[in-house]
Order: sequence, then C-alpha cells, then structure tokens
Amino acid sequence: MNISLIPSVEHIKEEELKDKVVIVIDVLRATSVIVTALANGAKEVIPVLEIEDALELKSDMELLGGERKGLKIDGFDLSNSPLEYTREMVEGRSIIMTTTNGTRALHKAKEGDKIYIGAVINGVSAAKKASDEKKDMAIICAGTYGKFSLDDFLCAGKIIYEVLKRGEYELDDFAAAAYMAYRDNKHDLISYVKMAKHCKYLISIGLEEDIKYCFTEDIADVVPEYRDGVIKL
Repeated sequence: MNISLIPSVEHIKEEELKDKVVIVIDVLRATSVIVTALANGAKEVIPVLEIEDALELKSDMELLGGERKGLKIDGFDLSNSPLEYTREMVEGRSIIMTTTNGTRALHKAKEGDKIYIGAVINGVSAAKKASDEKKDMAIICAGTYGKFSLDDFLCAGKIIYEVLKRGEYELDDFAAAAYMAYRDNKHDLISYVKMAKHCKYLISIGLEEDIKYCFTEDIADVVPEYRDGVIKL
C-alpha cells in the first residue's frame, strides 16, 4: 500500500484520488474546527465554497461558521476558531461552513473512496480509521492561498507517523519528509510550527490560543467523514 502527500489544494488532481482513502487536513483551522464541532455534538457540518452559498442555505436551526483572512465573516454566528465550537453552542445543530482554504480542499477531494477529516487533535484516531481501510492513501494539505503550508505538513507527518505503526506503506518523497519532520520535532510541535508564515499571521491577529489548541495531540477520538456534500460522524 502507498501513501501520497499532496502539498496544497492547487496540486490536487481529482482523478488520482479514485479508489483511495483520502484524509483532508487544514489544521489551522478548518479541520480542527470540524473535529471539535462534531466531537461536541454538532449534527453535521456542510462545507460550501462561497459566503453567498452559506447565506442562502441558512435556516433558523443552522449556524454559520467560517472566516476570510482568518477573521469572522460579517453576519456569521461563529468564526473559524475551534474554541468557539463548544457543546453549549453546537450540540444538535447543523453548521454551514466556508473558509479560505479548507472547504476548497474538501470539495476537490470528492473523488476519494472515503474522505476523512484529519487534524492533530484527532491524529491517532484518523490514522487508525484510514489504515483500517487497507487501501492506498492520499493525504491532502489544504495549504494557504494555494501554497504549501508548514502547519499542514507537520500535521500530515503526525498522521503518517501513526499510520506506519499500524502497517507497511510505501511513502512518496513528500510524505517521507513530513513523517521525518514530525518524528524529529514531536517533542515540541509549537516551536516548529511557529516558523510557518500562516501561523505567524494568526498570532499577529491575536489567535495564538487557537494554535496551541490545534496542536494539542489526540484530545478527540472522532473521525468525521465527508460524503455527499456533508460531514458527519
């Protein structure tokens, strides 16, 4: 079995995902939000591409969540901070989400056989769920504005590290580099990830606590799945 790592949404070739298990990562912060929301009892997350799409779908029973340039969208109930998606806020609710990078990656992953949501906070569980499929695996880093992002790379390395505990896989070179980056820095992920341009930007707008949360390992044991336009457990 093989693991390929895709460096950003712009590098996704949809036909190459067919018959593969896909894990989508946008660790800062969309996939961390999705995992948190569903772990806290949200009914589902519906990812859409545009703000207008979200506003059109909104009903009284649904929450709007997301960001542009890291900031809450005017008229939305929630930003893209996982710390806002508490059980009190989201339990039993549907969440319509649009983000700059993560929701684009999800839509482009649609050809995968199974599409799972990965983050540092559910890394062990995501690795187990994906490896249980006994298929070739593609891990998608959403990236930042279409470019490679160090934070997603490190998260991918964690998941690959955990997958390799469960079976033998051939890694492409990019997957191998991510694996080694995590292996060699797992004692202090925050120091490593703070070198990322996107991470520096989030700190500059006051979101350092989000980063700390998103790089807290394995505090969630749920693995959301994206199917037919909806993310559920």
